[in-house]
Amino acid sequence: MNLRRDVFQAIADPTRRAILLLVASQSMTAGAIAANFDTARPTVSKHLQILTECELLAQEQNGREIYYHLNLNKMKEIADFLEPFRKLWDDRFNTLETIMKNYTPKE
Repeated sequence: MNLRRDVFQAIADPTRRAILLLVASQSMTAGAIAANFDTARPTVSKHLQILTECELLAQEQNGREIYYHLNLNKMKEIADFLEPFRKLWDDRFNTLETIMKNYTPKE
């Protein structure tokens, strides 16, 4: 039984976020990814499995090696989901900034 993993639980883990940052610029093998961490390789493999199951990473076979790369469509889905929240907070900070600029302390 393959339970669908929640993408936000996946990116909540700092190691998985670090993996996403690593492969953002170039596809990498599991071994190359694991070389960047001080954890056991099976631990990194588990992280890769989780990121692949929630479709943040895609695998591509090249000869005997499997390369991991970002699934840009899934990353865009996350960005699109977060955009209204970013706009909301930008608007609130802009309002606060205006209030602060116009504030004059009472003597």
